[in-house]
Amino acid sequence: MIENRNQRRARRNRNAVKSKAVSSRLRLSVFRSNEHIYAQVIDDNKGVTLASASTVDKELKKDLKSTASTEAAVKVGELVAKRAIEAGVKEVFFDRGRFVYHGRIQALADAARSGGLQF
Repeated sequence: MIENRNQRRARRNRNAVKSKAVSSRLRLSVFRSNEHIYAQVIDDNKGVTLASASTVDKELKKDLKSTASTEAAVKVGELVAKRAIEAGVKEVFFDRGRFVYHGRIQALADAARSGGLQF
């Protein structure tokens, strides 16, 4: 199977995360589209999502001027950190997937760190 550049980057990043993974740490996975940004805290051992947040959430969407901005990514990062801490999660691995650590992805990560998550 022929992989494109994004698929190779995502596979390389996932392998790096899995090689460092400790069973006690969960994964903060981020997905970005042109209009929205999504974040999930995932337990890969159980295959369960413990906390999630996105710009599609009603409580966030009403406060945002644009869902495709770094301001929206900051709000999502803060909300996912709050929900993860409520679920009892403090340490995670950051899985940026195929996306470069820049712009909205970086803003979400910084907000999640300031919200109390450690990675």
